[in-house]
Amino acid sequence: MTWTNIKLIYLRELRDQARDRRTLFMIVVLPLLLYPLMGMSVFQVQQFLKEHASKVRIVGASALPDEPALLTDGQFAESLVTVDEQRLLALLIEKPQVPPPTRDQARAAAERAVRAGECDAVVFFPADFAERLAQFRRQSPGDSATSGAAPDEGGEVAHDAGVPQPEIFYDAASDKSQVAHERLKAILRTWRESIVKANLEQRKLPAATARPFEVASQDIAEPVRRRAALWSKILPFVLMVWALTGAFYPAVDLCAGEKERGTLETLLSSPAQRGEIVWGKLLTVMTFSMATSLLNLASMCGTGVFIITQLERLGPGNLRMDLGPPPLVPMLWLVVALVPVSALFSALSLAVAAFAKSSKEGQYYLMPLLMISLPLMMLPMLPAAQLDLGFALIPLSGLMLLLRSLIEGQYLEALRFAVPVVGVTAICCLLAIRWAIDQFNNESVLFRESERLDLGLWFKHLVRDRQDLPTAGEAILCGVLILVLRFFASLVAGKLPESWPQFVASNLTLQIALVAAPACLMAIMLTKKPLATLMLGRPSFSATLPAAGLLALFLHPAALWLSGLIRHLYPLNPAVLEQLKPLEKMVSETPLWQVLLVMALAPAICEELAFRGFILSGLRRIGHKWGAIALAALFFGMAHGILQQSLSAWVVGIVIGYIAVKTGSLWPGVLYHFVHNGLGMLLGRVTPETVDTLPWLRHIIRLGADGEPSYTPAATIVAALLAAGVLLWIKSLPYQRSAEERLQEALDHQSESAIRTAG
Repeated sequence: MTWTNIKLIYLRELRDQARDRRTLFMIVVLPLLLYPLMGMSVFQVQQFLKEHASKVRIVGASALPDEPALLTDGQFAESLVTVDEQRLLALLIEKPQVPPPTRDQARAAAERAVRAGECDAVVFFPADFAERLAQFRRQSPGDSATSGAAPDEGGEVAHDAGVPQPEIFYDAASDKSQVAHERLKAILRTWRESIVKANLEQRKLPAATARPFEVASQDIAEPVRRRAALWSKILPFVLMVWALTGAFYPAVDLCAGEKERGTLETLLSSPAQRGEIVWGKLLTVMTFSMATSLLNLASMCGTGVFIITQLERLGPGNLRMDLGPPPLVPMLWLVVALVPVSALFSALSLAVAAFAKSSKEGQYYLMPLLMISLPLMMLPMLPAAQLDLGFALIPLSGLMLLLRSLIEGQYLEALRFAVPVVGVTAICCLLAIRWAIDQFNNESVLFRESERLDLGLWFKHLVRDRQDLPTAGEAILCGVLILVLRFFASLVAGKLPESWPQFVASNLTLQIALVAAPACLMAIMLTKKPLATLMLGRPSFSATLPAAGLLALFLHPAALWLSGLIRHLYPLNPAVLEQLKPLEKMVSETPLWQVLLVMALAPAICEELAFRGFILSGLRRIGHKWGAIALAALFFGMAHGILQQSLSAWVVGIVIGYIAVKTGSLWPGVLYHFVHNGLGMLLGRVTPETVDTLPWLRHIIRLGADGEPSYTPAATIVAALLAAGVLLWIKSLPYQRSAEERLQEALDHQSESAIRTAG
């Protein structure tokens, strides 16, 4: 790889982008104007915002006690509300009725009045309210209600048969009604406290009896740390969003835009290699991505601090928001993190934009990138999100939490997890760059024709021009279809089966109808060779069947250890564990042969037909063996529902996919799948009595304090070494490459030769 060529391409693309007025506006002008304009809009909109008075109807006002008074001259007593609060309440006091309305009658009338807009809320006092309140006051001092009813955990007085209870009728579907409800609750709470005080004075008890202590809160955080804590939640998110946005639009112009202008062919025919072209374009996109993110950060921080300062200066004297500029030194960490973030988003944007035929088409691809990236960016903003090893291994999320710790000055916590965060980020960047280079090496991607969708012609094409094996798009469609069907089936099923026959029926229906059937039907309808698509032929070597069974046996201890590690990093919800206990008990009480048939053999056949049959056969046409294996395993893992199980299933799916590719047959993978699941069923039935009956099991299995069986460390290590030997033997087997894989290997070999020659 020649860095001189990369530099020339970088300067060329940078110059072209700098001449584009639209790019300069999006990157430079818009960030500097956007936030000031937003701030100005906020000030302008505030002129139209004002609080409106709530119309409140009082029913049963004649039943109120004279002291302490709630109403005075048709308004709430001045001792209960301020002048400003009084202006926000318009009272409509109903005249006494004979006979007085019951609670149900008052509720029905209130419902009609609120819905008709005659009032926003109704306060109802029972006809005997004053009498019951007086009786309540006459209770003996030893009664719990002497000094007023004790508030419950929510701060409200617990309802008792002897406690008078007014009611507020309001409409939770109406914002105006909800506002009136909150205002009334505050006033009635103040009135209740005045009644409690009067009761205490009547009993000659101090007012502090109702409140024996007050909670004093003292903020020990320094102003700089408070500002850092606030900015640390906002700035990393803004950094990543604008890094993605700033990378995408230049990438579309550098790929799809060059296709439209007809300059891409000239660049590809130059002496520069494809990898050098990608690196030059990547550095250009990174430059604009970093510039966009930094300018937006600076503009947002400057505008926000200015607006807050002006609000404090123009507002009341007690208005102190204490929001200054973010600390300078922690902000430098954002600049450091921006380099890998912009590299990741730039490579992804280049790879996606290379697929677009036109700039218009390229704009549509921003939404999938956002849909994948935004959840990873939003996850660290949840209150329960904390920097630990589990979050550190999640792309983008771990980096955001690390930045948050650095900005807040928690350097020791950040240092503990810096290595896994940096490692995961680096791996994601390398994979994204490799994908972008592969896209530029693929002529069918760079120069594909624009397509117009005609459902009739498309269907005829599927039937008439069927190929021997499915396409990658059809394989992805099958995987997505299976996931969607399983998702809706889980919602329809609702709760877990309560008996073994119900479980058998639901599991077989799920496996046959929702996993195997779509794959088999698509293989018959969309391909000329369904058996070859599903890989139902004999393996290339007969010895691979027992080798697959032995490999499953030897790798099971390592798989169980991995599953335990995943559950340690991402603990299962206790509620989920509680729901699974009846199912585990039901399975343990069922004959073993039935459990193996339903939970080991049926999934082994049905899931392998789908994920290592149709899906893997289609994905291999991408041209990358390991990419196809990993993507098919990803569908396989996601089909398991529970996150912890999905992660371990993804690793198992990679092993099974490798076996299927090397042997050219589905059956070794089916055997591996069956043995893996069956060993899990057998291990779950090991008890202390089993170990006492078979003493040799102590060298292989140990029982934990909770009785849960696991493999001994010695057995795990020995089995892993044996598994490595079996894998090496399988690796030595030849396998039949697809046409796309042979083409991709030739391109890779050509690129490597060119790099060595240039070196």
